Amino acid sequence: MADWLALADRVLEGGEITDKEAEAILDCPDEELLLLLQGAYKIRRAYYGNKVKLNMIINAKSGLCPENCGYCSQSSISTAPVKTYKMVDKETLIRGAEEAYRMQVGTYCIVASGRGPSEKEIDTVVAAVQEIKERFGLKVCACLGILTPEQANRLKEAGVDRYNHNINTSKEHHPNITTSHTYDDRVRTVETVKQAGISPCSGVIIGMKETKRDVINMARSLKVLDADSIPVNFLHAIDGTPLAGTNELNPRYCLKVLALFRYINPTKEIRISGGREVNLRSLQPLGLYAANSIFVGDYLTTEGQEKSEDFKMLEDMGFEIDFANKEHAVQL
Repeated sequence: MADWLALADRVLEGGEITDKEAEAILDCPDEELLLLLQGAYKIRRAYYGNKVKLNMIINAKSGLCPENCGYCSQSSISTAPVKTYKMVDKETLIRGAEEAYRMQVGTYCIVASGRGPSEKEIDTVVAAVQEIKERFGLKVCACLGILTPEQANRLKEAGVDRYNHNINTSKEHHPNITTSHTYDDRVRTVETVKQAGISPCSGVIIGMKETKRDVINMARSLKVLDADSIPVNFLHAIDGTPLAGTNELNPRYCLKVLALFRYINPTKEIRISGGREVNLRSLQPLGLYAANSIFVGDYLTTEGQEKSEDFKMLEDMGFEIDFANKEHAVQL
Protein backbone atom coordinates (compact mmCIF):
# COMPACT_ATOMS: atom_id res chain seq x y z
CA MET A 1 0.00 0.00 0.00
CA ALA A 2 1.33 3.43 -0.97
CA ASP A 3 1.83 6.03 1.75
CA TRP A 4 -0.29 8.80 0.28
CA LEU A 5 0.01 11.04 3.35
CA ALA A 6 3.80 10.87 3.21
CA LEU A 7 3.61 11.83 -0.46
CA ALA A 8 1.37 14.77 0.44
CA ASP A 9 3.86 15.88 3.11
CA ARG A 10 6.68 15.80 0.57
CA VAL A 11 4.62 17.96 -1.80
CA LEU A 12 3.87 20.42 1.01
CA GLU A 13 7.59 20.63 1.72
CA GLY A 14 8.17 21.72 -1.88
CA GLY A 15 8.91 18.36 -3.46
CA GLU A 16 7.51 17.07 -6.73
CA ILE A 17 6.05 13.68 -7.43
CA THR A 18 7.79 11.40 -9.91
CA ASP A 19 6.20 9.98 -13.07
CA LYS A 20 6.07 6.61 -11.35
CA GLU A 21 4.17 8.14 -8.42
CA ALA A 22 1.85 9.98 -10.82
CA GLU A 23 1.06 6.68 -12.54
CA ALA A 24 0.45 5.08 -9.14
CA ILE A 25 -2.14 7.77 -8.35
CA LEU A 26 -4.10 7.04 -11.52
CA ASP A 27 -3.74 3.30 -10.88
CA CYS A 28 -4.59 3.63 -7.18
CA PRO A 29 -6.54 0.55 -6.02
CA ASP A 30 -10.13 1.47 -5.20
CA GLU A 31 -9.66 0.24 -1.64
CA GLU A 32 -6.99 2.96 -1.17
CA LEU A 33 -9.05 5.73 -2.74
CA LEU A 34 -10.07 7.37 0.53
CA LEU A 35 -6.45 7.42 1.69
CA LEU A 36 -5.40 9.01 -1.60
CA LEU A 37 -8.08 11.67 -1.17
CA GLN A 38 -6.99 12.22 2.43
CA GLY A 39 -3.53 13.11 1.12
CA ALA A 40 -4.98 15.36 -1.57
CA TYR A 41 -7.17 17.07 1.02
CA LYS A 42 -4.16 17.67 3.28
CA ILE A 43 -2.54 19.63 0.44
CA ARG A 44 -5.77 21.40 -0.51
CA ARG A 45 -6.48 22.41 3.10
CA ALA A 46 -2.99 23.82 3.55
CA TYR A 47 -3.58 26.35 0.78
CA TYR A 48 -7.37 26.85 0.72
CA GLY A 49 -8.67 25.74 4.09
CA ASN A 50 -12.28 24.59 3.95
CA LYS A 51 -13.34 27.17 1.38
CA VAL A 52 -14.89 26.48 -2.02
CA LYS A 53 -14.88 29.02 -4.83
CA LEU A 54 -18.01 29.26 -6.97
CA ASN A 55 -17.99 30.09 -10.68
CA MET A 56 -20.84 30.75 -13.09
CA ILE A 57 -20.87 30.78 -16.90
CA ILE A 58 -22.85 32.94 -19.27
CA ASN A 59 -22.86 31.59 -22.82
CA ALA A 60 -22.36 34.97 -24.47
CA LYS A 61 -22.21 33.64 -28.02
CA SER A 62 -23.38 30.17 -29.00
CA GLY A 63 -22.54 27.96 -31.96
CA LEU A 64 -21.32 29.42 -35.24
CA CYS A 65 -17.77 28.24 -34.54
CA PRO A 66 -15.45 27.47 -37.50
CA GLU A 67 -13.19 25.16 -35.44
CA ASN A 68 -13.42 21.34 -35.62
CA CYS A 69 -12.94 20.31 -31.98
CA GLY A 70 -14.18 16.74 -31.65
CA TYR A 71 -15.80 17.19 -28.22
CA CYS A 72 -17.73 20.38 -28.92
CA SER A 73 -21.38 20.65 -29.89
CA GLN A 74 -20.76 24.19 -31.21
CA SER A 75 -18.05 23.26 -33.71
CA SER A 76 -18.34 23.42 -37.48
CA ILE A 77 -18.46 19.60 -37.74
CA SER A 78 -21.10 19.07 -35.05
CA THR A 79 -24.66 18.16 -35.95
CA ALA A 80 -25.89 18.54 -32.37
CA PRO A 81 -29.05 20.67 -32.10
CA VAL A 82 -27.70 23.62 -30.11
CA LYS A 83 -28.89 27.21 -29.96
CA THR A 84 -26.94 29.55 -32.20
CA TYR A 85 -26.76 33.29 -31.63
CA LYS A 86 -24.30 36.14 -31.98
CA MET A 87 -22.73 37.95 -29.03
CA VAL A 88 -25.40 39.07 -26.57
CA ASP A 89 -25.64 42.73 -25.63
CA LYS A 90 -24.04 44.50 -22.69
CA GLU A 91 -27.25 44.51 -20.67
CA THR A 92 -27.57 40.72 -20.90
CA LEU A 93 -24.01 40.27 -19.65
CA ILE A 94 -24.71 42.61 -16.73
CA ARG A 95 -27.93 40.79 -15.79
CA GLY A 96 -25.95 37.57 -15.65
CA ALA A 97 -23.46 39.22 -13.31
CA GLU A 98 -26.30 40.33 -11.03
CA GLU A 99 -27.52 36.74 -10.79
CA ALA A 100 -23.98 35.58 -10.03
CA TYR A 101 -23.67 38.15 -7.27
CA ARG A 102 -26.96 37.05 -5.68
CA MET A 103 -25.67 33.45 -5.58
CA GLN A 104 -22.37 34.44 -3.92
CA VAL A 105 -20.45 33.43 -7.03
CA GLY A 106 -16.86 34.64 -6.80
CA THR A 107 -15.99 34.46 -10.51
CA TYR A 108 -18.32 35.36 -13.35
CA CYS A 109 -17.25 33.74 -16.63
CA ILE A 110 -18.10 35.36 -19.96
CA VAL A 111 -17.69 32.65 -22.59
CA ALA A 112 -18.09 33.02 -26.36
CA SER A 113 -17.74 30.45 -29.12
CA GLY A 114 -15.46 31.02 -32.10
CA ARG A 115 -11.79 31.01 -32.99
CA GLY A 116 -11.32 34.47 -31.55
CA PRO A 117 -13.29 37.67 -30.89
CA SER A 118 -14.02 40.46 -33.35
CA GLU A 119 -13.32 44.04 -32.30
CA LYS A 120 -17.06 44.63 -31.95
CA GLU A 121 -17.30 41.67 -29.58
CA ILE A 122 -14.36 42.99 -27.56
CA ASP A 123 -16.15 46.37 -27.37
CA THR A 124 -19.25 44.70 -25.91
CA VAL A 125 -17.28 42.72 -23.33
CA VAL A 126 -15.19 45.74 -22.33
CA ALA A 127 -18.27 47.93 -21.79
CA ALA A 128 -20.02 45.21 -19.77
CA VAL A 129 -17.00 44.39 -17.61
CA GLN A 130 -16.45 48.03 -16.68
CA GLU A 131 -20.00 48.28 -15.35
CA ILE A 132 -19.91 44.84 -13.69
CA LYS A 133 -16.78 45.79 -11.75
CA GLU A 134 -18.29 49.09 -10.68
CA ARG A 135 -21.66 47.67 -9.59
CA PHE A 136 -20.80 44.24 -8.21
CA GLY A 137 -17.06 44.00 -7.69
CA LEU A 138 -17.08 40.46 -9.06
CA LYS A 139 -14.00 38.73 -10.36
CA VAL A 140 -14.51 38.43 -14.12
CA CYS A 141 -13.08 35.68 -16.30
CA ALA A 142 -13.34 35.94 -20.08
CA CYS A 143 -13.10 33.03 -22.50
CA LEU A 144 -13.27 34.34 -26.05
CA GLY A 145 -10.81 32.18 -27.97
CA ILE A 146 -7.44 33.13 -29.43
CA LEU A 147 -6.46 36.71 -28.55
CA THR A 148 -4.10 39.27 -30.02
CA PRO A 149 -1.86 41.16 -27.56
CA GLU A 150 -3.87 44.32 -28.24
CA GLN A 151 -7.14 42.58 -27.36
CA ALA A 152 -5.62 41.16 -24.20
CA ASN A 153 -4.47 44.62 -23.14
CA ARG A 154 -7.96 46.06 -23.73
CA LEU A 155 -9.54 43.36 -21.57
CA LYS A 156 -6.99 44.00 -18.83
CA GLU A 157 -7.68 47.74 -18.87
CA ALA A 158 -11.43 47.08 -18.67
CA GLY A 159 -10.97 45.06 -15.49
CA VAL A 160 -10.93 41.44 -16.68
CA ASP A 161 -9.20 39.53 -13.89
CA ARG A 162 -8.74 36.15 -15.51
CA TYR A 163 -8.74 34.65 -18.99
CA ASN A 164 -9.57 31.04 -19.75
CA HIS A 165 -8.04 29.18 -22.67
CA ASN A 166 -7.82 25.46 -22.06
CA ILE A 167 -5.05 23.25 -23.43
CA ASN A 168 -7.81 20.57 -23.35
CA THR A 169 -5.48 17.61 -23.78
CA SER A 170 -1.81 16.72 -24.11
CA LYS A 171 0.33 18.06 -26.93
CA GLU A 172 0.72 14.50 -28.22
CA HIS A 173 -3.02 13.77 -28.29
CA HIS A 174 -4.12 17.21 -29.54
CA PRO A 175 -4.11 16.34 -33.29
CA ASN A 176 -6.59 13.54 -32.56
CA ILE A 177 -9.04 16.08 -31.10
CA THR A 178 -8.78 19.03 -33.47
CA THR A 179 -6.77 20.05 -36.53
CA SER A 180 -8.10 23.59 -37.12
CA HIS A 181 -5.62 24.99 -34.60
CA THR A 182 -2.56 23.61 -32.84
CA TYR A 183 -1.67 22.92 -29.25
CA ASP A 184 0.94 25.68 -29.54
CA ASP A 185 -1.79 28.14 -30.62
CA ARG A 186 -3.47 27.50 -27.28
CA VAL A 187 -0.28 27.88 -25.29
CA ARG A 188 0.51 31.16 -27.06
CA THR A 189 -2.86 32.61 -26.04
CA VAL A 190 -2.21 31.70 -22.40
CA GLU A 191 1.18 33.40 -22.62
CA THR A 192 -0.39 36.44 -24.30
CA VAL A 193 -2.83 37.02 -21.43
CA LYS A 194 -0.06 36.51 -18.88
CA GLN A 195 2.00 39.20 -20.61
CA ALA A 196 -1.00 41.55 -20.40
CA GLY A 197 -1.12 41.02 -16.64
CA ILE A 198 -4.27 38.88 -16.64
CA SER A 199 -4.42 35.80 -14.43
CA PRO A 200 -4.21 32.68 -16.65
CA CYS A 201 -6.83 29.96 -16.44
CA SER A 202 -6.23 26.79 -18.43
CA GLY A 203 -7.52 23.29 -18.02
CA VAL A 204 -8.33 19.96 -19.60
CA ILE A 205 -11.03 17.56 -20.71
CA ILE A 206 -10.60 14.03 -19.42
CA GLY A 207 -12.14 11.04 -21.20
CA MET A 208 -11.32 11.83 -24.85
CA LYS A 209 -9.58 8.50 -25.53
CA GLU A 210 -6.30 9.77 -24.10
CA THR A 211 -3.83 7.56 -22.25
CA LYS A 212 -2.89 7.89 -18.59
CA ARG A 213 0.47 9.21 -19.77
CA ASP A 214 -1.45 11.96 -21.60
CA VAL A 215 -3.26 12.86 -18.36
CA ILE A 216 0.04 13.14 -16.49
CA ASN A 217 1.49 15.27 -19.28
CA MET A 218 -1.53 17.59 -19.10
CA ALA A 219 -1.05 18.16 -15.38
CA ARG A 220 2.67 18.79 -15.80
CA SER A 221 2.14 21.12 -18.79
CA LEU A 222 -0.21 23.28 -16.73
CA LYS A 223 2.40 23.44 -13.98
CA VAL A 224 4.93 24.71 -16.53
CA LEU A 225 2.36 27.20 -17.88
CA ASP A 226 1.79 28.34 -14.29
CA ALA A 227 -1.98 28.50 -14.75
CA ASP A 228 -3.54 30.07 -11.64
CA SER A 229 -6.82 28.22 -12.16
CA ILE A 230 -7.16 24.73 -13.62
CA PRO A 231 -10.62 23.59 -14.74
CA VAL A 232 -10.81 19.80 -14.93
CA ASN A 233 -13.64 18.82 -17.26
CA PHE A 234 -14.84 15.25 -17.71
CA LEU A 235 -16.17 14.49 -21.17
CA HIS A 236 -19.93 14.72 -21.47
CA ALA A 237 -20.16 13.08 -24.87
CA ILE A 238 -22.80 14.77 -27.02
CA ASP A 239 -24.64 13.14 -29.91
CA GLY A 240 -23.67 14.75 -33.18
CA THR A 241 -20.00 15.21 -32.23
CA PRO A 242 -17.12 12.92 -33.26
CA LEU A 243 -16.73 11.76 -29.66
CA ALA A 244 -20.40 10.80 -29.32
CA GLY A 245 -20.82 7.53 -27.47
CA THR A 246 -17.42 7.73 -25.77
CA ASN A 247 -17.79 6.47 -22.24
CA GLU A 248 -14.40 5.69 -20.72
CA LEU A 249 -14.81 7.17 -17.26
CA ASN A 250 -16.10 6.05 -13.89
CA PRO A 251 -16.48 8.16 -10.73
CA ARG A 252 -13.53 6.55 -8.95
CA TYR A 253 -11.11 7.25 -11.80
CA CYS A 254 -12.34 10.85 -11.96
CA LEU A 255 -11.46 11.26 -8.28
CA LYS A 256 -7.98 9.86 -8.93
CA VAL A 257 -7.51 12.40 -11.74
CA LEU A 258 -8.51 15.26 -9.43
CA ALA A 259 -6.07 13.97 -6.81
CA LEU A 260 -3.29 13.82 -9.42
CA PHE A 261 -3.86 17.44 -10.41
CA ARG A 262 -3.72 18.47 -6.75
CA TYR A 263 -0.48 16.57 -6.07
CA ILE A 264 1.17 18.07 -9.18
CA ASN A 265 -0.29 21.60 -8.86
CA PRO A 266 -0.61 21.94 -5.07
CA THR A 267 -1.04 25.71 -4.82
CA LYS A 268 -3.46 26.21 -7.72
CA GLU A 269 -7.22 26.58 -7.86
CA ILE A 270 -8.48 23.27 -9.18
CA ARG A 271 -12.05 23.44 -10.40
CA ILE A 272 -14.37 20.52 -11.10
CA SER A 273 -15.97 21.67 -14.32
CA GLY A 274 -18.10 20.33 -17.17
CA GLY A 275 -19.26 16.73 -16.92
CA ARG A 276 -19.13 16.73 -13.13
CA GLU A 277 -22.69 15.54 -12.70
CA VAL A 278 -22.69 12.78 -15.33
CA ASN A 279 -19.24 11.38 -14.49
CA LEU A 280 -18.78 11.79 -10.74
CA ARG A 281 -22.46 11.15 -10.09
CA SER A 282 -23.06 10.26 -6.42
CA LEU A 283 -19.35 10.78 -5.62
CA GLN A 284 -19.42 14.50 -6.50
CA PRO A 285 -18.88 15.60 -2.87
CA LEU A 286 -15.66 13.59 -2.60
CA GLY A 287 -14.18 15.57 -5.49
CA LEU A 288 -13.98 18.62 -3.25
CA TYR A 289 -11.41 16.94 -1.04
CA ALA A 290 -8.99 17.44 -3.95
CA ALA A 291 -10.53 20.40 -5.80
CA ASN A 292 -11.46 23.72 -4.23
CA SER A 293 -13.73 25.19 -6.87
CA ILE A 294 -16.86 24.27 -8.87
CA PHE A 295 -19.25 25.74 -11.41
CA VAL A 296 -22.83 26.33 -10.34
CA GLY A 297 -25.66 26.44 -12.83
CA ASP A 298 -25.52 25.28 -16.43
CA TYR A 299 -22.50 24.93 -18.67
CA LEU A 300 -22.37 26.06 -22.30
CA THR A 301 -24.73 23.65 -24.03
CA THR A 302 -25.31 21.10 -21.25
CA GLU A 303 -27.27 21.43 -18.05
CA GLY A 304 -25.67 21.45 -14.64
CA GLN A 305 -27.04 20.27 -11.33
CA GLU A 306 -29.78 22.32 -9.68
CA LYS A 307 -28.08 25.22 -7.90
CA SER A 308 -29.88 24.38 -4.67
CA GLU A 309 -28.31 20.90 -4.75
CA ASP A 310 -24.82 22.39 -5.02
CA PHE A 311 -25.39 24.67 -2.04
CA LYS A 312 -26.86 21.78 -0.07
CA MET A 313 -23.83 19.64 -0.92
CA LEU A 314 -21.43 22.31 0.35
CA GLU A 315 -23.43 22.81 3.52
CA ASP A 316 -23.62 19.08 4.23
CA MET A 317 -19.84 18.77 3.83
CA GLY A 318 -19.12 21.70 6.13
CA PHE A 319 -17.43 23.75 3.41
CA GLU A 320 -17.55 27.54 3.36
CA ILE A 321 -18.28 29.52 0.20
CA ASP A 322 -15.33 31.75 -0.65
CA PHE A 323 -17.16 34.96 -1.55
CA ALA A 324 -14.89 37.97 -1.25
CA ASN A 325 -17.58 40.46 -2.29
CA LYS A 326 -19.79 40.31 0.79
CA GLU A 327 -18.98 43.86 1.81
CA HIS A 328 -19.21 45.34 -1.68
CA ALA A 329 -21.69 48.20 -1.59
CA VAL A 330 -24.25 47.53 -4.28
CA GLN A 331 -27.87 48.38 -4.83
CA LEU A 332 -29.75 45.32 -6.06
